[in-house]
Amino acid sequence: MFFTLSKLAWFVFSPVNFVILLVGFCAMLSFTRFARTARWLGAAAALGLVLMAFSPVGRIVVRPLEDRFLQQDAARGPVAGIVVLGGPIGIARDDVVLLSAGARITKAVELARLHPEAKVVFAGGAANLISPVTHTEAEGARLMFTGLGLAPDRLILEDKSRNTLENAVFARRLVDPKPGERWLLVTSAWHMPRSMGVFRKAGFPVEAFPVDYLSEGEPEDFVRPYARAPRGLVIADDGIKEWIGLLAYWLAGYTDALFPGP
Repeated sequence: MFFTLSKLAWFVFSPVNFVILLVGFCAMLSFTRFARTARWLGAAAALGLVLMAFSPVGRIVVRPLEDRFLQQDAARGPVAGIVVLGGPIGIARDDVVLLSAGARITKAVELARLHPEAKVVFAGGAANLISPVTHTEAEGARLMFTGLGLAPDRLILEDKSRNTLENAVFARRLVDPKPGERWLLVTSAWHMPRSMGVFRKAGFPVEAFPVDYLSEGEPEDFVRPYARAPRGLVIADDGIKEWIGLLAYWLAGYTDALFPGP
């Protein structure tokens, strides 16, 4: 139920979707007795869209998320396994497609080569709400990992999870981590605080290894505009979604902290 409600709610209240829907609603109201109010509301919505598209709002939103967990020394000590969260990969026309968070996959391969004794766990099924599932993310991950030279017997593929909560719970069941083992968690830096909170709550002790940064980590993040509107809109959307996700997971009891930290 949580998965279904979250998908439906986010379709409507995703910042970009919401603003576009609001502009359309105001356009319809402009032919009614509420035309004056509609014009003002529509203008405010259009301004919000422009700010998300071109101003540094997106970076300002994601920067605290990405600063929460630092990338550690990958060579420090032995590693039992590397857990990679779904979202960055798919299959189209029987070939692998890397999506915007593809750095999760490439960094996992880099870490796997650095630690040849480590297992590589990919947690990701299909988050489809309406359309039928033809391929899971885990299928794409298997093709990519083996194509990049990882031995199939090193891979543990979890193909049922649909969100971060299920990623943690199902992965823990599969690998049954032992006390003292070191497991690295690889996901996008802006997604790491919520992921760490969920894994801790699920009883899977992991160490954060954030990748796929959307901000530069420099003072310019707070002032530099975006040159292309789609980039700004995507980053603002992802960042605001993650803050809402942190609140929702905390209220639902899936994490013990509102903003999990090191």
